[in-house]
Amino acid sequence: MGNLSSSKAWNGSSVALFIFLGFADHPELQAGLFVTFLGIYLVTLAWNLALIYLIRGDTRLHTPMYFFLSNLAFIDICYSSCVAPKMLTDFFRERKTISFLGCAAQFFFFVGMGLTESILLTAMAYDRYAAISSPLLYTAIMSQGVCLRMVAGAYAGGFLSSLIQAISIFRLHFCGPNIINHFFCDLPPVLALSCSNTFLSQVVNFLVVAVVGGMSFLILLTSYSYIVAAVLKIRSAEGRWKAFGTCASHLTVVTLLFGTALFMYLRPRASYSFSRDKVVSVFYSLVIPMLNPLIYSLRNKEIKEALWKVMEKKKVLF
Repeated sequence: MGNLSSSKAWNGSSVALFIFLGFADHPELQAGLFVTFLGIYLVTLAWNLALIYLIRGDTRLHTPMYFFLSNLAFIDICYSSCVAPKMLTDFFRERKTISFLGCAAQFFFFVGMGLTESILLTAMAYDRYAAISSPLLYTAIMSQGVCLRMVAGAYAGGFLSSLIQAISIFRLHFCGPNIINHFFCDLPPVLALSCSNTFLSQVVNFLVVAVVGGMSFLILLTSYSYIVAAVLKIRSAEGRWKAFGTCASHLTVVTLLFGTALFMYLRPRASYSFSRDKVVSVFYSLVIPMLNPLIYSLRNKEIKEALWKVMEKKKVLF
């Protein structure tokens, strides 16, 4: 009764909790899916924590680019953790429930982290532009204070946008059914359960994604246009490849994140397929946070050197 009362007090809904279907439509795959998702989540935690440790522990990596990268790793940990622990424990539960307010909180933090990451990737594009186009002024342009303000602005913009979306959705009336055909509280399956007219919520969601995503994409496009122009002015082929190489990892991460986000959140409601969307959701909520540190590390000479340095210290100690 307590949950029911608090839910009614907040938005007048008669639904006090939601039930996730998860992957119940494939009971024969439950054990395999649990092991796979647990492995992905553990690798995500290990790689991102290791990346943060390496960056914080090596003074050679105390530069704006790696400052942004350590924040990206932290966001990826939080982003994945909004979904993975609950999803993994639900494999052992017959009724996969979440309270109404718990669902709203999960949505708020998950979307907030996702939008923060998109804004942070935009800041990282500007950082690459400053490094390539104005190398002599780079340290002055990307000072510590500027970097801190850019990261703070990414968090503020991401979570303010998420709050707007969460309020527009969870103030709707939910009178039943309360079964979410998903493994977490994502926008399309939650909206599908509302008894209210969801047109305004869909418009708000579209505007938030269009404004945040559109502005981020515009800044990204502008930054990379200037980067390409600056790189083409470099006379040596080796210098051009080195400059492009510093941007390749960032472009890969941007393509993965923005591509899946646009597919999921800027479509007509009639085109939703919850079975297919669950697969896409696994990719952007679990796989991308695991891939990001690998993409940035595998071809990065400075991070490899920092890793070897740590490993050599371990050998000396033992």
